Amino acid sequence: MKRSTLGRAAIPAAIVLSLGLASCASNEQPTDSATSADPGAGSSSSAPELEGTLNGAGSSAQQAAMQSWIAGITNTSPGLTVNYDPAGSGAGRTQFLSGAVQFAGSDAYLKDEELTKAQERCNGGTAIDIPDYVSPIAIAYNLEGVKDLKLSPEVIAQIFDGKITTWNDPAIAAENAGVTLPATAINPVHRADESGTTANFTDYLSKASNGAWSYKPGQEWPAQGGEAAQGTSGVVAAIKATAGSIGYADESQAKDLGHVQVKVGSGYVGPTAEAAAKALDEATPASGRPEGDIALDINRTPTATDAYPVILVSYLIGCTSYADATEAANVKGFFTYVTSKEGQDAAAKAAGSAPISDSLREQITTSLELIK
Repeated sequence: MKRSTLGRAAIPAAIVLSLGLASCASNEQPTDSATSADPGAGSSSSAPELEGTLNGAGSSAQQAAMQSWIAGITNTSPGLTVNYDPAGSGAGRTQFLSGAVQFAGSDAYLKDEELTKAQERCNGGTAIDIPDYVSPIAIAYNLEGVKDLKLSPEVIAQIFDGKITTWNDPAIAAENAGVTLPATAINPVHRADESGTTANFTDYLSKASNGAWSYKPGQEWPAQGGEAAQGTSGVVAAIKATAGSIGYADESQAKDLGHVQVKVGSGYVGPTAEAAAKALDEATPASGRPEGDIALDINRTPTATDAYPVILVSYLIGCTSYADATEAANVKGFFTYVTSKEGQDAAAKAAGSAPISDSLREQITTSLELIK
């Protein structure tokens, strides 16, 4: 059986993470959905056999989920080899738009100027964003003896802007009555690379902090100070390395750290898949998008008090038109598997993500029919 890899597909100097346990992982995937007659389910039993090599790059937040998807598609189509470079959302979109890879993973949907650029890359068609991964972004911290830390958006913004500098600051203490907070210096950690996780986190700070965050949302970290780290794994490693650190990372990769409960309404909510799904329920379609594109804008101040608003909706990005018929079939087949109930259940098991809804899957099925 051909073995799929999670690693750098187009750049020779990159590190390749081999899915040495792909066959084992694929055998662990749920099979009850494989007999579904619903074409929107994207079941493996009805999927066409895929062959060749499919290269993608992008979101490191999707890394754990992508491992499960590659293992699953390998089990379904052993003639297909999928390579994925978790270089970050910005790098993935750049590689996709240049034609270096057939698809991208991104924690932020394509900008208008990127959609324009994609027309040439997509053989006269357009690029489309397909939601495939919904996950809470953990505001993760390393503070010995403090297990249940509660913070409002205003305080979180001031911490990451360097305006609150010690853990026993009165603003933090006011939200954590009865908790012994040390005088340890706060070390805020942010992404060094262009990142969709950063775009989502700064979007949250901008919209939920009542003016405490003065920067515009974006994929590049805007504030001065703090520690910069490369990729999701780099942020997690930096937080673990220094007591007093706090940063933001996909919850699936920050499980060994403390997680902030963020203030929503009059209560506090932690980063769980269920709370992320609640927040997704209040998302709205982005305006001015091309046919088949399913870009979503997140409500960072949800009305549901059990919704966790610091979430990312990550996308698979592909073309509606490929010059090569095999490429088109492989992209469509892989996207179909990833967004199927089987694929979403596998990601939930591997990464703790929130599976997409049946209604969203129906929209995705219609969009994927445009890939030719």
